[in-house]
Amino acid sequence: MTEQFGESHEGIAGAVLAGGDEPKPVYLDFGSGTDNGAETGEWWAYDGRSGRPRAAAFRAACACGWRGEPYPIDWQELTDGRRPDPDTGDAYRDWSEHIRGVERRTVPLPDELTYLMHALEDQLAALADQAPVAALRAATALQRLTADIAQEAAYAIQEDEVPWDRIGTALGLTPDRAESLLTHYLLRQ
Repeated sequence: MTEQFGESHEGIAGAVLAGGDEPKPVYLDFGSGTDNGAETGEWWAYDGRSGRPRAAAFRAACACGWRGEPYPIDWQELTDGRRPDPDTGDAYRDWSEHIRGVERRTVPLPDELTYLMHALEDQLAALADQAPVAALRAATALQRLTADIAQEAAYAIQEDEVPWDRIGTALGLTPDRAESLLTHYLLRQ
């Protein structure tokens, strides 16, 4: 659902403490060796074990900083085995509505361009099945073309001195991610 927005709008069912605060992310170690752990803020990591606080609720949490309404966790029901996990569907629906709002605020593409991009995707997918080398050649040419156009657009945006928050909103990205994207295309060789 957020492929077009990337890391700017990744969502989780995050933990909420009894006082309403959001706990700091915890590091979970999955074993010995390097890269065998992960940092998370997901509700299930806050079960009161290993010195971690116990979540009183979960809520939709987006990487952009947006937060949804909290939904209480009945730990008694979970520890009794009556339910393996709480139903986090409400949090997912809240986050989905947030993403629809992000989409509504993005700059619209002309209908003709949207149609052409869908048609091109269909043709390239068919070509990948029938002639994969030709599809790779076409995709490589398209990648060069889009990178060149993106660089031109980035220079025009820089010239116009558009604020990062406006660029981010128009693209559905955080201002930091929008700045990183423009910098990537401005510095492209």
